[in-house]
Amino acid sequence: MNLPVAWSVLLVVTAGWNLLIWPRFWQRIAADPRSRDDAGRPTRFLTVHAVLIAVSLALGLAVGVLGVLTLF
Repeated sequence: MNLPVAWSVLLVVTAGWNLLIWPRFWQRIAADPRSRDDAGRPTRFLTVHAVLIAVSLALGLAVGVLGVLTLF
């Protein structure tokens, strides 16, 4: 696949951003009192955010792989 170098770099930077930011966001979500109910079970708040973060990390990884592959 041919892609201009600037676009490949943008993909790699975007992947790096996603892989850097989302784990930090997970730490804040996990520590949020809305994440667990009184019995300590995960709430929908935690579940929804876990899914969003997992999808974002998977997409970030895919974009990063694509960016690296198009650099060469």
